[in-house]
Amino acid sequence: QMQLVESGGGSAQPGGSLRLSCLMTETVFVSMAWYRQAPGKGRELVASISRGGTPTFYADSVKGRFTISREDAKNLVYLQMNNLKPKDTAVYCCNRASGNMWTWGQGAQVTVSS
Repeated sequence: QMQLVESGGGSAQPGGSLRLSCLMTETVFVSMAWYRQAPGKGRELVASISRGGTPTFYADSVKGRFTISREDAKNLVYLQMNNLKPKDTAVYCCNRASGNMWTWGQGAQVTVSS
């Protein structure tokens, strides 16, 4: 059964950077995505990437600041987050971009504050 393990979260100041990693315990070739859930809000799609490694979606709020990528040889999906803003504070999770979702991992907490 697929397990998703997110890492790389932490605290950052506005304008700072963090890189999140998502480790998949099985080798699969499907489109993947990063999602986030801020306190008191619903889950939001942040970015997605195709099977071939082409980014296919960025939320307007992160365009130009976040970059999604994948390294299939290591079963990893990344989210590089630059120029972080307080509104980026949330728990970030990865999962399939479409179809039946796998069981959600614990996510990576990202906190942006001065």
